[in-house]
Amino acid sequence: MLEIRHLETLSAIRDTGSLQEAAERLYVTQSALSHQIRDLEVRLKLKLLNRRTRPARLTTAALRIIALADDILPRIKNTERELQRLSSGRTGRLHVAIDCHSCFQWLMPALDKFRQDWPDVSLDLSAAFSFAPLPALLRGDLDVVITSDPKDLPGVNYVPLFRYELVLAVSSGHPLAQYRYIEAAQLSDQTLISYPVERNRLDVFTQFLDPAGIEPLHIRQAELTPMIMQLVASHRGVTALPNWALSEFTHSGWLRTIKLGEHGIWRNLYAALRDEDHDSDYIQAFLEQARKTCFATLNNIEEAYPVSF
Repeated sequence: MLEIRHLETLSAIRDTGSLQEAAERLYVTQSALSHQIRDLEVRLKLKLLNRRTRPARLTTAALRIIALADDILPRIKNTERELQRLSSGRTGRLHVAIDCHSCFQWLMPALDKFRQDWPDVSLDLSAAFSFAPLPALLRGDLDVVITSDPKDLPGVNYVPLFRYELVLAVSSGHPLAQYRYIEAAQLSDQTLISYPVERNRLDVFTQFLDPAGIEPLHIRQAELTPMIMQLVASHRGVTALPNWALSEFTHSGWLRTIKLGEHGIWRNLYAALRDEDHDSDYIQAFLEQARKTCFATLNNIEEAYPVSF
């Protein structure tokens, strides 16, 4: 029953103090303005103007509507401005979730540079270790998900970022350090140190151990890569991590990296986004910055393959 024009009309009468000035502000005739108010009074079955006074005075009912107008109209104006900025491609929302702990190493510098270039984009980052990120992407809770485990979902597009090798990291004095590569069975008597996520989201299980039907002797978890590497250095176990995540430790002398299988295990990292957002200027700028940062800062990575299901 109430329309935006009604809110604007009553607000204009309140602000100007007269029907004539309100009509001039709204670019209508005073007659049209009066007709609009009478029509609304008939609909509401309430008087909005006390016409016995000069100038006409707003009634209590009109003031209640104006209170609503004071809340709604500024929000409409702000949204209109935001939509105008969206149409120019300079503003928007970029909520990113990462599905791998070690991604922080390159993602944070990429986001810092993106924030400098796109200050009007609302930026947020979360770690998708305790929830399923791809359904959240489809719901609209997220805008980009960084993942190495793409799922064939309608409406989701996967942009390749880079390709990396998953390798085993052991201390230089570990019995496995002598091997160029290992088979899955050689981990059956080892303590495997991993991030605290479900095993079906860890490549060492899904790509190496589970296909061979092998279970490590023990599984130990640690939150951060430096914590994992300290445990490996102190002979508390072994770990499987992306080759680039180990680059800062490889020159220490105590670390050895070993291929998983004769040909190694290579994985692709993708940025998942909704189909309708693929051509967004600022999302494309983020993806370009992410790839640029990866290849400038990470060692031993390659061009990723397009996803195939």
